[in-house]
Amino acid sequence: MAERLNGYRILILETREEAQFSKLLAEQGAEVVQCPMFTIQDAPDPAPVEAWIRRAIDKPLDDLVLMTGEGLRRIMKLARARGLDGAFVASLAGSRKFTRGPKPGKALREVGLEAQQTTGKPTTEGVMEMLGKLDLKGRRLGLQLYPDKDHGALIGALAAQGAEVDAVLPYAYDSKAADANIVTAIDDMAAGRIDAVALTNLGQVRRLIEAAKAHGSEAKLRAGFDRTLIASVGPAVSGELAAHGLRTDVSPADEAYFMRPLISAMAAALAEKLPRQGR
Repeated sequence: MAERLNGYRILILETREEAQFSKLLAEQGAEVVQCPMFTIQDAPDPAPVEAWIRRAIDKPLDDLVLMTGEGLRRIMKLARARGLDGAFVASLAGSRKFTRGPKPGKALREVGLEAQQTTGKPTTEGVMEMLGKLDLKGRRLGLQLYPDKDHGALIGALAAQGAEVDAVLPYAYDSKAADANIVTAIDDMAAGRIDAVALTNLGQVRRLIEAAKAHGSEAKLRAGFDRTLIASVGPAVSGELAAHGLRTDVSPADEAYFMRPLISAMAAALAEKLPRQGR
């Protein structure tokens, strides 16, 4: 795949893994245009998160469901700050651990733990389907949530299965960050200065729409999408695009919802749609 993106300008909106994604794209020769969409911060009030950690230590969870790798890392950050990290990890050793896709599993391995089961697709619906096959009656289930998402359906489904759900939200998004950069990115797409936009989480789609509406640029955003290849890392992002009447042009093949397969899919699609000759 060496230098397959030479001559193409790729817009990326990632914040958590922006540096890694940018590096991978640059290795393929792409001109990377970075636009952070928001910043991730610790929970404004750490007390509920600390209380959740202490409950997990005092009475180990039967089951732990991790929705994001970021969530576990933020929990561990606070646990270390309180001197509870060793006890917390030990408490999770005997819990059944379930993850929404591979990223939380990677975060688990960073602290020496392994997931017993992960979803086939990294979506909330995938989590509900996975856990729906289990007997959760009377089990204490720790559920790590993420911001900007209504988790009521998931919590309700788990409670209906008889689980005692103990949820925690360990981080927050700063939705006011980078509005000026977002507007500039929209202008660039509308002017045809971007060949492809790579979307790696559904929050990016929401932020684009919100910022465009706030700055009177919604029509310009849709015009930009009309002339830009839209690359989605997986079904959650594609579903969010569809919810706003937007299409997905390309996704990783074989349900490989990772950066490298996404880059490969973009390279193939761009080569077919926008040959570099004469560009």
